[in-house]
Amino acid sequence: MNVPLWAIQILLAAVFAGAGLAKLTQPKEKLRDRMGWVDPVPPSQVKALGFVEVLAAVGLVLPPLTGIATVLTPLAAVGLVIVMIGGILVHRRDMKAHTGDRRKLEIQGAITCAVLLVLAAVVAWGRFGPYSF
Repeated sequence: MNVPLWAIQILLAAVFAGAGLAKLTQPKEKLRDRMGWVDPVPPSQVKALGFVEVLAAVGLVLPPLTGIATVLTPLAAVGLVIVMIGGILVHRRDMKAHTGDRRKLEIQGAITCAVLLVLAAVVAWGRFGPYSF
């Protein structure tokens, strides 16, 4: 089970590092095309979310690679579960506000958040429980 957990950790780290760096480095106007939810959100909150995502990505892989503070890995996974719950709620809110293609994008966003939530929960369970470092 250690190998599948590592694979999930690396996948999650890649996804959240990419998404987080995009939020940190690109202006809100540029993010709007792919992330419609940023419209009502202040730019500082978008940047803060990007920082949290990058921090979680680092926390998923760096502690076990260095052998230092390995408890941070399942904590990072729990943090991502919380972030994804928020993502699902935001997409659900936006689903009610839109129709047509925009509504489909919000449904896809909610499904993506749910899948990432499950993967992060598996890492948290495995690394806190029977497959800790």
